[in-house]
Amino acid sequence: MGDDVETRARILDWLLEGDPAIRWQVLRDLEGVPESVWSAEQKRVAREGWGARLLEHQDDNGRWTPWLYGKKWISTTYTLVLLRRLGMPPSKRIHRSCLLFFDEAQQPDGGITASRPKGSRSETCVTGMALAFLCWFRVDDPRRERLVDYLLANQMSDGGWNCIRGADHSSFHTTISVLEAWREYAAANGTREAETEAAEARGQEFMLRHRLFKSHHTGEVVSGQFLRFSFPPQWHYDILRGLDYFWAAGSLGDDRLSDAFEVVVRKRRKDGRWPLQQRWAGETWFEMEKVGEPSRWNTLRAMRVLEARKGGPTDHI
Repeated sequence: MGDDVETRARILDWLLEGDPAIRWQVLRDLEGVPESVWSAEQKRVAREGWGARLLEHQDDNGRWTPWLYGKKWISTTYTLVLLRRLGMPPSKRIHRSCLLFFDEAQQPDGGITASRPKGSRSETCVTGMALAFLCWFRVDDPRRERLVDYLLANQMSDGGWNCIRGADHSSFHTTISVLEAWREYAAANGTREAETEAAEARGQEFMLRHRLFKSHHTGEVVSGQFLRFSFPPQWHYDILRGLDYFWAAGSLGDDRLSDAFEVVVRKRRKDGRWPLQQRWAGETWFEMEKVGEPSRWNTLRAMRVLEARKGGPTDHI
């Protein structure tokens, strides 16, 4: 028991040596300090480290590169997705960037596609990502509700979502993006509580029926990539991202998550940390961590879901 306590303390020290984006979440989720403490650390994300470096690349029109979507992973879309994951506080300069998605990328069907001209069909995965960061950055625009309408209308009969038109089965990748969007919508005091909570519950059931990574018919692993932890995940799904969502939803108690938790435990290194196992091909503004080396992002997320499962410092946000 003593060794476990010492190992945890050593890992917390290592995590707190990292970027402000890591530190504020460690303080909130693993140390359980008062909000006044962790929120002060969170504000530093805009002033130093990774968050500040990303803001340096924003142009006077609120864009990162000329594209809202397109060049992976430095377009405006994926930069805002990453800023949300870092915990960047809302600001006027970010608000300006968010409004571009209503003005230029919202389609007649209510959703978002930022890589095609006005009048195109929306993409469910991009709409989910956009709703998540619009809510995180507290963009309270009436046009936001059209994104909600689109996602509600495009939920599939099995409970999930899929970007591919005509698909007969939901996608893990798209479903997790929409589920994260529902969490952010709820946190932003969205007014469609009954509808969105029902849709979220059906989406959760889709994931749980598949135990986060298995075929519900054969029990086989759907994709080996689901078992390899990356950060940032971009649009990709893996089980650590899935568990992190269920942690945010306060829903880690379902027994059908046990198989995913076992995978997370097995991935832990002897020194108590988790490695970065893969990164997705494409251009980035800078490299936060190196593949194969201990990852603060993966260690933070793995520790908070495992500790919350056992009733740790914070059960959920």
